[in-house]
Amino acid sequence: MTYAIVYESSTGNTEQLAQAVAAALPSGECRAFGRVDEVDRAAVAQVDRVYAGFWTNRGDCGDELAEVLATLADKDVFLFGTAGFGADATYFAGVMSRVAVHLPASAQVVGSFMCQGRMPASVRARYAQTAAAKPEQAARMQQLIDNFDEAANHPNDDDLARLRAAVEEAS
Repeated sequence: MTYAIVYESSTGNTEQLAQAVAAALPSGECRAFGRVDEVDRAAVAQVDRVYAGFWTNRGDCGDELAEVLATLADKDVFLFGTAGFGADATYFAGVMSRVAVHLPASAQVVGSFMCQGRMPASVRARYAQTAAAKPEQAARMQQLIDNFDEAANHPNDDDLARLRAAVEEAS
């Protein structure tokens, strides 16, 4: 089975997942690997399976990856992604279902994986500023800061092991 790995990554989290996917698969069958804006899309069109990775942008993948997903008619697709928020199966399932909508009806989702991922430090600073400027929002901002601090530890070794297991199970 030939495959391609295409991903978008803002802070390096999803790139880390893409590398773990590659490590879990036979390298001789890989026909394309890279960021969505750099990958050989003609090679992606020729493979049996596409591993598509994304960072969560307003509860969905980015536009460029959505465009690639829309071209995957009759392909097996494994979706993987990261989200700064959530760390919750229900939230992750909602993101995954919104991303899957970009696929043609003839594409088959053969597996998926999501985990939390670290966010830029500017996000935490914005939460702290809001808490200081708007005391009525301080409790909510503290929840967001706590989530930010937890996300800073992801993807971690456990996340990568669970991803590799999901890839192997789908193979």
